[in-house]
Amino acid sequence: MNYVSSVNPGFNIGSLHIAWYGVLIATGMLVAILFCWFFAKYRGVKSDSFVGVALWVIPLSIIGARLYYIAFSGRSWTFVEALQIWHGGMAIYGGVIGGAIGLLIYTLIHKKNFFDYGDIIVPGLIIAQSIGRWGNFINQEAFGWPVTNSAYQTFPFAVYIEHCVQDGCTCGGSGWHMATFFYESYLNLIGFAILTILLVYTKKSGTVVAGYFIWYGIVRAIVETFRTDALFIGNSSLRVSQLLSIILVFVGLCMLFYIYILPIIKTKINKKANNS
Repeated sequence: MNYVSSVNPGFNIGSLHIAWYGVLIATGMLVAILFCWFFAKYRGVKSDSFVGVALWVIPLSIIGARLYYIAFSGRSWTFVEALQIWHGGMAIYGGVIGGAIGLLIYTLIHKKNFFDYGDIIVPGLIIAQSIGRWGNFINQEAFGWPVTNSAYQTFPFAVYIEHCVQDGCTCGGSGWHMATFFYESYLNLIGFAILTILLVYTKKSGTVVAGYFIWYGIVRAIVETFRTDALFIGNSSLRVSQLLSIILVFVGLCMLFYIYILPIIKTKINKKANNS
């Protein structure tokens, strides 16, 4: 059988342990910053301003990712446990929310257009998410339902899990599981291409942000269905990230309506008023 598992979770430099998950997250952040640097011109933004943006966005995205996970993990946390992020427990949506708050603070302080910056950031964000998902592979987490059909017990459809380490897992132990981390990583890569094209070939501020909301919202809503470690709202069976994904898709569609359709409607109404 084709086993894709048992990856060393990290390495040591002297007494310091470096987790591959952290390396991948840091790599994703670096790629995102470099993307912003080189593509800032497409919204008339100075490249070097993203150094200041990163100082707000990155710390608040880390805090947001942790708080989101803690809020919906379904267990109690001590203050010390909450600070120990190296033990795991981060949520992408929390990071996106925290990062958005950081960007909002930056743009308010410097009196900049939030969506001009957002349009530049989200392609870098989604490629960072694509890279970061491979950290889930290394940690043997964020996988999906068991795969019992031997015809599909091979990567990239499935991944072999030797032992479950993720909170709230209902996997039932070792075995083959849907490689949901890979599905999302691959679809995020496609999303990166789409969002980059939107950034380069569209001029209206907010278009790329809306595209991110729609694309990632759809991807996450679908993938979340198959995951065994989903975060739920209280004691309900409602998956919080799936609900948020649906809301994001709706918001993205409303944004496109406001940016492109509403001006056309207003123009037609004004023409009729002038002709009457």
